[in-house]
Amino acid sequence: MKFIGFVLLLCCFAGLSNAQQQAPQELHLGKNDTIKTYLTIMDGELMPMIVGKEVKVVDERIFKSQADRDAYRRLKYNIYKVLPYAKFAADRYDRLQRNLATTADKRRQKRMVDTCETEIKDMFKKEIENLTISQGDILIKLIDRQTGTTSYDLVKDLKGGLKAFMLQSVARIFGHNLKDEYDPSEERDMEAILQEAGYYSYRN
Repeated sequence: MKFIGFVLLLCCFAGLSNAQQQAPQELHLGKNDTIKTYLTIMDGELMPMIVGKEVKVVDERIFKSQADRDAYRRLKYNIYKVLPYAKFAADRYDRLQRNLATTADKRRQKRMVDTCETEIKDMFKKEIENLTISQGDILIKLIDRQTGTTSYDLVKDLKGGLKAFMLQSVARIFGHNLKDEYDPSEERDMEAILQEAGYYSYRN
């Protein structure tokens, strides 16, 4: 029994010794240490802890055939081609919504909507008119991804149902559907390319 008690006593002292060794050292600030940050304990020392942006690590894509590789590259090119337009439309729509919330004056709200529509037309008219059918389809889906609202509903909300119907009729002639929604589970290649470009989240 005395031997067992002696062993237990040694264990207690050992635990106390380890606890003392793991105690954080006093933090000494230098004359240029003016940046505030979080701290964490590492090997008994206080270390600055900085939370960085999320970094996703993925395996290299393996294609079944050269045709699949070429199709993926075309998709990537088309996405990068229209992504600035979708981002601008989403940012401009957000700004419009904030501006509309500042007034209940219907005339002023109408001027805000008209100004938004004019800005989008003036900036992208030539570029968007030259988009291919595939690029146009991607743009419609990206607008839904970036805003959480289909292109049809955006037009309907801002310009009314008649204008939305007319634009939808014209779009259908050229093989587009303004009511297309973005589904990341169905557009896995598109979603992978967008996340690779840093667009991790979407608003659906």
